[in-house]
Amino acid sequence: MRRREKKAVKKIVLGRIHRLFQLAELEFPKHPERSKRYVEIARRLGMKNKVRIPRKWKRRFCKRCGAFWVPGKNLLVRTKPRPQPHVEYICLECGARRRVPYLREKLKTKH
Repeated sequence: MRRREKKAVKKIVLGRIHRLFQLAELEFPKHPERSKRYVEIARRLGMKNKVRIPRKWKRRFCKRCGAFWVPGKNLLVRTKPRPQPHVEYICLECGARRRVPYLREKLKTKH
């Protein structure tokens, strides 16, 4: 595949991933299983075409069970100061924990 074709494919796949996550967000209140399926399809699209899922969406689903996260419904969000400052996401469906450091983001806003 040529470079131009790769860019076109990447653009199309990113658009589809974005749309699938939007649909997952809309469908979650009525059909959580359907939103889980949309996340699964979006992840598979990204892996198959070697396209990274944008950070905005990457932090909205569980890597272990594939559930679309909605804080208060199936997700606990905690900030922890030690050992390094981080935000901890706890999936209420499978119990998986994800830590996201926020020290770097804090330093960026300081300067």
